[in-house]
Amino acid sequence: MNIFIKRAYEKPDLNDGLRILVDRLWPRGLSKADAKIDVWLKSVAPSNDLRKWYQHDVQKWDEFKKRYFAELDREKEAVNELFEYVKKGKVTFLYSAKESLKNNATALKEYVGSALS
Repeated sequence: MNIFIKRAYEKPDLNDGLRILVDRLWPRGLSKADAKIDVWLKSVAPSNDLRKWYQHDVQKWDEFKKRYFAELDREKEAVNELFEYVKKGKVTFLYSAKESLKNNATALKEYVGSALS
C-alpha cells in the first residue's frame, strides 16, 4: 500500500502520485494552482462538529480516531472511492493542520491500512 502523507502547503513533487486533499475546508491562503490537488474528497474528512471538538488537541487523539472511524464507517461510498484510488497506485493524503503526527490524514491512513490489509 503506497499511501503517503504531506501537508498541503508543502511543494508538490512528482513522487507524490495522486494528490488527494482529505480536509473538509480548502487550506487557507493556498491557491488551487499552487496546490496541484488531483482529487478533493471532502466526504472522507472529519465532520465539522468533530473537527471543532478535536481542535488538534493531541490529548483527545484516541477518542478523535474512534469518532472519526465511526464517521468513515457511515461514509461507505466515499470510502470505497478512496479505496479504489489507493488500489490503483501511489497516493498522497494532503492535510492543512500544523500538527504533523496526529491529524486526520494520519488517522485516515491507519483506517485505510487496516481496512485493506
